[in-house]
Amino acid sequence: MDRCLAALSMVLALLSACTWTGGDAAPPSPSPTASRSDPAAAAHGSTLDPRQLTALQSMGFPTVGDPCAAPSPRDNATACDDNAPFRHLVSLRLANCSPDLDLTTTALHALSTLRSLAFLRCPIPAPRYLPSDLVASLRSFSCAASLRRLTGVWLSRLQNLTDLTVIGVPVAASGPAIILSHMRHLRSASIASTNLSGSVPHHWHALDLVHLNLSSNHLKGPIPSSISVLGSLQTLDLSSNALSGTLPDSIGDLAALRSASFAHNSLSGPIPVSMSQLTLLVHLDLSSNQFNGSIPKSLSKLKGLKFLNLENNNFQGVLPFDASFLQKLEVFKVGGNSNLCYNHTLLSHKLKLGIAPCDKYGLPVSPPPNRSTRADTSDYSDDDGGDDVGADRKSSGGGHHGPSKLVLGVAIGLSCFFFLVIFLVCLSKLCG
Repeated sequence: MDRCLAALSMVLALLSACTWTGGDAAPPSPSPTASRSDPAAAAHGSTLDPRQLTALQSMGFPTVGDPCAAPSPRDNATACDDNAPFRHLVSLRLANCSPDLDLTTTALHALSTLRSLAFLRCPIPAPRYLPSDLVASLRSFSCAASLRRLTGVWLSRLQNLTDLTVIGVPVAASGPAIILSHMRHLRSASIASTNLSGSVPHHWHALDLVHLNLSSNHLKGPIPSSISVLGSLQTLDLSSNALSGTLPDSIGDLAALRSASFAHNSLSGPIPVSMSQLTLLVHLDLSSNQFNGSIPKSLSKLKGLKFLNLENNNFQGVLPFDASFLQKLEVFKVGGNSNLCYNHTLLSHKLKLGIAPCDKYGLPVSPPPNRSTRADTSDYSDDDGGDDVGADRKSSGGGHHGPSKLVLGVAIGLSCFFFLVIFLVCLSKLCG
């Protein structure tokens, strides 16, 4: 009986091998370690589902080895599950595609096990239709300089995403809300350099959002106070848009925020004092806006802050920071604020802040007219500038080294005496 069971086991094993290879060879080990790291196993054959292997071949994907091998860091790459006897794709990246690549519906149906799909420098049209099973499976979608053009409706169908990245691709939509309103599981959303118009969403459904990047678009209007509901947000980039209005006070409720950029917009008004509540903030960029009023001293309470850019605004008054705070910063920019000045008794001109020192009234010291740039700089100096002025005076006239008046007098007297003697000699000869 035991011999029969053993023989039956051998027959089943042979049948399994024949089913996989057509009867020519035994299948490679389904172990993920062997298929990813053993070159011999990769050369022996693929562990990938034949339908998906055919789909990859139709897209010009190199399938000489095992597509489930370790992914390439630059070009096309895949990752597979550990199922047996066939593994299935869970991640696919298509890079540097041929413009002639055709993503057929049949191929997309075969790739319905994908959880991550990425296009990098693939100048091909976006597929008109994504199979519903693929849409349901995807958790990550990335498109950088690829697919020529996308629509908000096309992207909004990817409702189960946790990670959305669209960069450098024109997106036709009335606003980011069209795309994001149905993605309730999002944790990271980057829609940048897409010519996206509209406004920053007023209603948020992905409350676990950690990363939000809507930079380099054409967004207009104010930043809504409702953004404060994103309590898990760590990075926020709304730079290089056409946003206007003031920063809402509720911005201070984003307790997890570590990096915030509102640069290159048309935002105005003062910096909300609530900013000082962002105790985890490391990077803050408010440059190239129309912010005004005084800079709140409470920003110096942000102990973890390393990058602070306030340049090219309309701030006024005295810079409220001391040297100890500025020394903790790796980057500090405040130039381009003509009505802002610094207390030269607290801060040295050697910091090169790009603003003038304050006079006794707390106003910027105006440089005297008709001076060179170097002279203007010396007027803003708060150390021994008088010594330099004294040196200039010496070099311009105080150190004259010409002949003295006494020497000149003696020389003239001797000349006159010499000519008088000659005159007398000549006169005596004429008279004699």
